Amino acid sequence: MSAPFTVLGGSGHIGSQLCRWLSAHSVPFSAPGRDEPLPRESLGHVIYAIGLTADYRERPLDAVTAHVSRLVCLLETARFESLLYLSSTRVYQYSPRTEEEVPLEVNPTRLQDLYNISKIMGESACLASGRPGTRVVRLANVYGPEDPSGNFLPSIIHDALRRGRVVLNTGLGSEKDYVSIDEIIPLLIAIAREGRERAYNVASGHNTSHRQIVRIVQEETGCRVEVQPGSPDVAFPRIAIERIRGEFGFAPSRLSDNLPGLIQAMRGKA
Repeated sequence: MSAPFTVLGGSGHIGSQLCRWLSAHSVPFSAPGRDEPLPRESLGHVIYAIGLTADYRERPLDAVTAHVSRLVCLLETARFESLLYLSSTRVYQYSPRTEEEVPLEVNPTRLQDLYNISKIMGESACLASGRPGTRVVRLANVYGPEDPSGNFLPSIIHDALRRGRVVLNTGLGSEKDYVSIDEIIPLLIAIAREGRERAYNVASGHNTSHRQIVRIVQEETGCRVEVQPGSPDVAFPRIAIERIRGEFGFAPSRLSDNLPGLIQAMRGKA
């Protein structure tokens, strides 16, 4: 019998979908709450999905606790067969290349870098721990109809559906990578069980611009779109996914193809 899974952060967007997939496929798992003690026996394959995203600026110390402090306690005390730490492709924000082994640039005097620094510290703690089976996944912007966050994509779709008006604080030339939660969940399970490498980018491998997104959102909802004067274009580098393509045959779809269906699914929840 294969080892069970332990999902930490099981109430979040990605964690809850991991739990749903494991349940649907009759894979034994547990998803202990934040204040529950971990069992003394082996946790099997651990997926560390604890984290802050849109609200890290308002809660910087909570971000460090989530991304680093709780992880270190786990690495020091828990028994497990493998541990998969969910990081972010945001760590490549200032890097000209995005292969998994390239050096990463951060600046502690740049307050917005705290998120990247905390994720990199979590990655480093995992990989330097000496614990066998520790791996890192750097996730692009994960989308799905049940995303409760205030991240860019769900927030503008909600505004379009509920208010009929979208206001952008970044320019239409901004762009980043988006990947479907339905496509990444089985991939994360496979990496946790059998990944040959220590770090993986999990992304679509291409960027979608704000201009492309709002055009489709307008077509589907009829909303008005405004861009705040002086809004900067913020473009993230294209994420290299050759490693997961080669090892797992990952062939992700494009957000532009899925966006009408995503809007329709979120319309039913608005």
